[in-house]
Amino acid sequence: MDKAEEHILARIKKSLDASQIPEREEFIKAILETEKIFIYGVGRSGLVAKAFAIRLVQLGLKVFFIGETITPIVEPDDLVVIVSNTGQTMSALQTANIVRRVGAKVIAITSKEYSKLAHAASIVMHLNVESDEKDKEHSPLGTIFEDTALIFLDGIISDLVKKMGATESQMRSRHSIWV
Repeated sequence: MDKAEEHILARIKKSLDASQIPEREEFIKAILETEKIFIYGVGRSGLVAKAFAIRLVQLGLKVFFIGETITPIVEPDDLVVIVSNTGQTMSALQTANIVRRVGAKVIAITSKEYSKLAHAASIVMHLNVESDEKDKEHSPLGTIFEDTALIFLDGIISDLVKKMGATESQMRSRHSIWV
C-alpha cells in the first residue's frame, strides 16, 4: 500500500477513535423522528453530504439537498444536517442561522467543536480531526475530515438500516436506475 493511503487510513482510524461521539444516538433519533431532512455542505464537504443524502433516500426517507432548484423551504420541526470541516464557511453559517430561526433542528458535523456553526447547531457531531505534519504531504487541505466524515456517516446509515429493519433489496429498489 502507498504511504499516503497508509497515512490516511491511520488518521481516519485515530480520528474516529478519538471522536467517541456521545450525541450519535441523538442524531439517529432526530433522523427517525423527522418528516423532512435537509442536507447541506459546500465543496468536498458538500460531496460527502450528498453521499449521505443519497443513502438516506435509499432508506426511503424524505431528503433534500439545500441549494438544489427543487428543494422546498425548510419548516419548523424539519431536520437540517450541515457538514463543514472548519464550521466557519459563510454559506453554512447563514443556512444554520436561517433554518434555526424558522424552528428547524440543526445538526453540525464539524472538526471544530467551538466554531460558529457548532454554536448555531442544536446537536454537534464533533469529529476530532487534528492535523499533523504528515498531513501536508499525504492528505492536503481537508482530506482527513472529509474521509472521516464519510465513514462516520456511513456508520450512521448502518445503524439506521438496523433500527428501521431495512433490507438491501429495499434500498436497491430506491437506487438510481439508468435506462
